[in-house]
Amino acid sequence: MGNRSVRYLIIMAVRVTCFILMVVIQPFGWYTWLLGAAAIFLPYIAVVLANVGQEGKTVDAVNPERALEPPAAPAPEQHQDVIRIAEDPRPVEAGPAARAASQDDAASARPGRPGEHGSTQ
Repeated sequence: MGNRSVRYLIIMAVRVTCFILMVVIQPFGWYTWLLGAAAIFLPYIAVVLANVGQEGKTVDAVNPERALEPPAAPAPEQHQDVIRIAEDPRPVEAGPAARAASQDDAASARPGRPGEHGSTQ
């Protein structure tokens, strides 16, 4: 057992002894009140004395970067598959007028269909 546990058990044994003596000793007098008060307050004193030993054992914070190993560089012969997606920038249409203009441009670019602008027959 640890030192704190032994100290706590000794104080609790004194408390039980105070209870027994309070009941057994006759006639009742001032010492009865003293033994009763000791039996009531000894648990608090025992807990405080048991916890006093923990204050001196504080651990300083350790920098976690010291514990980390630097990442290993990948070997040059290892091939990593990388998928790259390239998007074409397209202009944003402003509204119905822009749509009508783009449809006219598309119609004039098509090779000849009968009945359309720019058709040759």
